[in-house]
Amino acid sequence: MITYQTTVLEEWVDYNGHLRDAFYLLIFSYATDAFMTRIGIDPQRDQQSLFTLECHLNYLHEVKRGAAVEVRTQVIAHDQKRLHLYHDLLVCGQGITAAASEQMLLHVNLRGPQSAPFNEATVMQLGSIREQQSHLPTPPYCGRTIGLAPATSGR
Repeated sequence: MITYQTTVLEEWVDYNGHLRDAFYLLIFSYATDAFMTRIGIDPQRDQQSLFTLECHLNYLHEVKRGAAVEVRTQVIAHDQKRLHLYHDLLVCGQGITAAASEQMLLHVNLRGPQSAPFNEATVMQLGSIREQQSHLPTPPYCGRTIGLAPATSGR
């Protein structure tokens, strides 16, 4: 599911002409906002939102100034309050994943603010998306951890 499309802006690139690392996350954040709208969560209308609990970002290929990019989103899982999403950032027309972001999000009632269960309509939307995506494999950068391999003796 394509959730966001944009062109890499001049102010997003570094001295090498590449997308700065922070702007990969900005693009993924906009994709999450678009996904939130798609599942019926509107902070302005109903004082509900998604807060990011954890985010893993993998930088896989450089993205250059002016590149057209899109984010494809997959729902990995959800429970009554949390949503596990996976985003791929692709450079349009190249068919390669430039970055991947795995996110754990929490549904929040902004009046508290406090965590709150998803409403019935949102649960139905999430269920429908999971059904539509049920044929998709687990994404390659999903569930990874950061760490160094233990040092071997003699090195």
